[in-house]
Parts: sequence; structure tokens; C-alpha cells
Amino acid sequence: MPKRILQGVVVSDKQEKTVVVRVERRFTHPLLKKTVRRTKHYHAHDEAKAHKVGDTVMIEETRPISKLKRWAVLDQAPQS
Repeated sequence: MPKRILQGVVVSDKQEKTVVVRVERRFTHPLLKKTVRRTKHYHAHDEAKAHKVGDTVMIEETRPISKLKRWAVLDQAPQS
């Protein structure tokens, strides 16, 4: 089974070797037919401590690293 890859924005880098990434998903409401935005925070492992608040990053699903960390930072996402 392939590993999931998500794109999000770093919202916290205060922890050691960990960043918190906000991932936004958009979907159409089934009844109202309006686009709805939902966000979720993921704790991701950042070994090099290279990413700062505001960076757009790609994170990949991985084995459990700690109580909250199940994701690892791949690298900087391309800026559009």
C-alpha cells in the first residue's frame, strides 16, 4: 500500500525535530452544494530542523515515531 503524501503549511516549529503542519482539504457540501474548507494539524518529524513557520512542505506517512508523530517532512513544496 503506498504511503500518503499531503501538502500543508508549517504553523509551529518550537519542538525539537518536530514541526506542526496545517493541512487544508476542500469538498462540496452534499446538501448545500457549497465548497467547505476543513483543516487538520499533523505533527511531522523534521530531522534537520530546516523548516520554519510559514513554509509550505510535503509530509509523508511513516511508522510511529512518538505518541503524536506518524508523519515525516519530505521537503519544501514548490511555490506556485
